[in-house]
Amino acid sequence: MKSRHNPEFSRQADVVPLKDGIQALLKAYRLQGKMNEVYVVSSWERIMGRAVALKTQEVYFRNGKLFVRLTSAPLKHELFMAKTRVAEIINAEVGEELIKEIVFL
Repeated sequence: MKSRHNPEFSRQADVVPLKDGIQALLKAYRLQGKMNEVYVVSSWERIMGRAVALKTQEVYFRNGKLFVRLTSAPLKHELFMAKTRVAEIINAEVGEELIKEIVFL
């Protein structure tokens, strides 16, 4: 009979931090991109600031593009002119090049 303290039965070798395990699952099922999309939508106010968020009616992803519906034409124009910078800010926040194109509506 084998001892319970035998390394063969030790689970310590299989122990992985929860964060690493979840990241591995997201990668294996190719869900990380979708999770980052949800994160961007839910964190829009924190990423872009309260002033922009107050004039944002809707934020969503479709076919890999970020769509932002705004209630202010001047803000729409200003963000359109700075959309490369907006994409850089968001991509830096998620740690990957998630946004390749932004459409302001």
